[in-house]
Amino acid sequence: MAWTWRFEKPDGTETAPAVEPEEWTTQGDAESWIGEVWKELLEGGAEHVTLFEDDTEIYRMSLRSAAEA
Repeated sequence: MAWTWRFEKPDGTETAPAVEPEEWTTQGDAESWIGEVWKELLEGGAEHVTLFEDDTEIYRMSLRSAAEA
């Protein structure tokens, strides 16, 4: 199993991330990484991220709401 993130602009189109991601072997590792770099991703133009396990979408979340928390 591979865990990956997709990065999206405010309009929902895919964008290149400001921080180069990798492929993780666990959901926890992928989520830890996003927790460490979400500010840089947001500043780089990504508004939303979607977590995938292989080809299955697990969830989508706003990086903006993390900034407002």
